[in-house]
This record gives sequence, C-alpha cells and structure tokens, in this order.
Amino acid sequence: MIIDMPSTTTGEVSKRLVEIRKIGGVVTLGRVLTLVVCIRNSDHAEEIIDAANEASREHPCRVIVLTRGDRAAGSQLDAQIRVGGDAGASEVIVLRLHGALAAHEVSVVVPFLLPDTPVVAWWPEEAPEVPSLDPVGRLAIRRITDATGRDDPLGAIHSRLAHYCAGDTDLAWSRITSWRALLTSAVDQRPNQQIESAVVSGLINEPAVDLIAGWLASRLDAPVTRKRGALFVELHFTDGYCVTLSRPQTAVTATLSRTGQPDALVSLGRRETRDCLAEELRRLDPDEIYEAALAGLERVNYE
Repeated sequence: MIIDMPSTTTGEVSKRLVEIRKIGGVVTLGRVLTLVVCIRNSDHAEEIIDAANEASREHPCRVIVLTRGDRAAGSQLDAQIRVGGDAGASEVIVLRLHGALAAHEVSVVVPFLLPDTPVVAWWPEEAPEVPSLDPVGRLAIRRITDATGRDDPLGAIHSRLAHYCAGDTDLAWSRITSWRALLTSAVDQRPNQQIESAVVSGLINEPAVDLIAGWLASRLDAPVTRKRGALFVELHFTDGYCVTLSRPQTAVTATLSRTGQPDALVSLGRRETRDCLAEELRRLDPDEIYEAALAGLERVNYE
C-alpha cells in the first residue's frame, strides 16, 4: 500500500502512521532499527528504496528516505508512506524536502525515529565530507557511505581515513567480503610460510580494489602494489609459491591458481547493493578491520 501526502507536515504524517497501524495491524514492535537514507539524486530513488526493502527482510526496520526537491521553491514537505508488500519487511516513509526545508533534514527526521532503537544513516550517493559531523550522521551509531560510482571514487575512499569515526563504513568494503574470505583461506593452507609481496590489480575507479590493497597492507609485513588493469590479486611467498585470484571484470566466476596445484573455479560475482547493505546492518559496533584497511592505504604502492 502506498499513500501520497503532498504539502503536509510531520504531525500529519505521524497521525496517518497511527491510523494505518490501527486499521491494518502494522506494528513497530518488531523493528530492530531505524534506517535513514539520504538521497541527493531522486532519479535513482526507486532503486535505492528497493535495496533498502530487500535488506529489511533480514533486518526489519523503519526506513526514512530523505530526498531534496526544488531548492528554489518555497518550503514544503511532500510525504509518501509505504507499507505491506511495497515496503519489504519494513515501513517506508519517503520525505521530499523543498526550498529552505532541505537544509533542515534532521528536524524532519527526528519525529519519525523509533524509540529505543538504534539509528543507521546511509548515503547511497554523495556523502558529507565528515559523516559523523553531519546533522543526520550525529543521530546514528552506524554511518554507511558508498564511494563506488562517485566522481572521484579513489579520492573518496582515501578521505575516509582522515575523517574516520567509530561506526563509519563504506559499501565498497562489504563488496570485497568474499575476496577476503577466499584469500584468507588460501593463505591459511600455508601457515608456516611468509608472504614477501602482494599485487592487487583492477579498474582505477573501483574503490573496492583499493580496499583489498589496503587490507592486505594492514595484515602483511610485505610491500603491496596497486596496479590498474585486469582484476586479480597475487600473493608471492618467500619460497616461490604464488596464489592468484583473478576474475574478468563483469564475470561471476573467478579462478584460484596456486603453484603446483590445478586451478579452481569459485563463485565470485559482484555483490548487489542490497546484499552489501544487509551485511553492514548485521553489526552495529565499530569495524576495526575496515579502519585498519583504510590506514593500510597509506602503505600501498601505486603504479
């Protein structure tokens, strides 16, 4: 069910939510968090809402979507409430802020926060330079950005360290979860051998590749080189043994090559935004490994 409420107020939207619960039996008792989604480009709003809805099936929540309308218009709030099949396992409140109201997002959000539940902020597009100091970010214990697809993705991911605060994360980090697991498994098979160098290659505008390099640099006492080109990771051991994990850029199957062993094919497709978001919502505590990977970027050699 989708209910449009043009030119309304937060009070009227709250009243309508209460009515919906009374009539339809929609309750908030099972909501585990409030997810605030800050959208700058409304052209992609439906894709972003769909991703939040899919993630909510694993994490039932209230989703508050903030979009900006005409900044030159007078102050006005347009709202839309989505429940039932149109909202996954959540209830979605879409708030479009026009005019000067767009500069007061937090004032519009606060009335809809669920009591006694954590708040997570997600910027699926352009994010504030310092998420933890953003008015909406101050409300959240977890702040999710996404450097992928930005105008300067490499600069975006490198700037995350300078402004890092406990609770920050980026979807580029969760996009490499499977890569990290496979590489860790391959290294664990040779527990007594030392890695002398690592090479990470991929598209120059893919921040997930940089995070792989940063993660390796933070875990290894060895030089890590980041190259542009085909997508692969090479780990060179001191005894001449080599582990290579490679995949065509748009493929879903990767090849794991190890010296003296037959190649193995592994499923390693690019993760969807909804899957990455669901993973980040599983933990609401600080991610120290992500922080270490950001710090590791300082030690990566770029070619």
